[in-house]
Amino acid sequence: MNRTLTIARKEIQGYFNSPVGWLFVLVFLVACSALFFFMQSFFASDRAELRGFFSLMPLLLSVILPALTMRLWAEEKKQGTYEFLLTMPYTEPELVLGKYLATMAVVGLALVLTFPVPLMVSLFGALDFGQVVTEYLGVLLLASASAAIGQLISSFTRHQISAFIVSVIILTVLNLLAQLPILVELPAVLAGIVNWLSLNHHFISFSRGVLDSRDLFYFIILTLAPLYVTARTIVFGRWR
Repeated sequence: MNRTLTIARKEIQGYFNSPVGWLFVLVFLVACSALFFFMQSFFASDRAELRGFFSLMPLLLSVILPALTMRLWAEEKKQGTYEFLLTMPYTEPELVLGKYLATMAVVGLALVLTFPVPLMVSLFGALDFGQVVTEYLGVLLLASASAAIGQLISSFTRHQISAFIVSVIILTVLNLLAQLPILVELPAVLAGIVNWLSLNHHFISFSRGVLDSRDLFYFIILTLAPLYVTARTIVFGRWR
């Protein structure tokens, strides 16, 4: 575990020794606040709730979280440090998990800095803080799956921009899949499969303050599976 944390610390330093980490936090905070308070007309709604705030998260994270994951392996390959990293006494799971934890640490910092939002909203009425906790948990799980998918995509390329674009496309499609059964009449079985695959479909329960074990299981699987595949990809790279 100490070696995993060593990798995580190195990656966190890399984020904040460059503009990437700071820009992610800044863009996340500005976009959340502007979209919620102004574009969603919070002050005109006369309701003390954060459902509109958290409903923004799936598409927002789809667009900006890949900025964190695009560099994880693509940069190592481009700078020629990938092979050197594989010769160090780290196992593939330690490398993958360390990079994942670093990404989640930056996301966690951004979420902590949004805490003034529910405090401000609570001034306008009785806010259900139990629901707010569930909503934040949903965002963490959503970000966890997105970070794992983004890292997997980064492991397949040496170009950060390619990793960014492909990650944005895949995460956006996974979020918008839930709209397909609404727009197109699908057989019940196919509609169920499409909904199950959608990130946004499973996030909706959390955004309503409902903790459903099926959605929890989905996000856990969608985090662990890409991390596992990434580790196997690194194993292949080590012996290639």
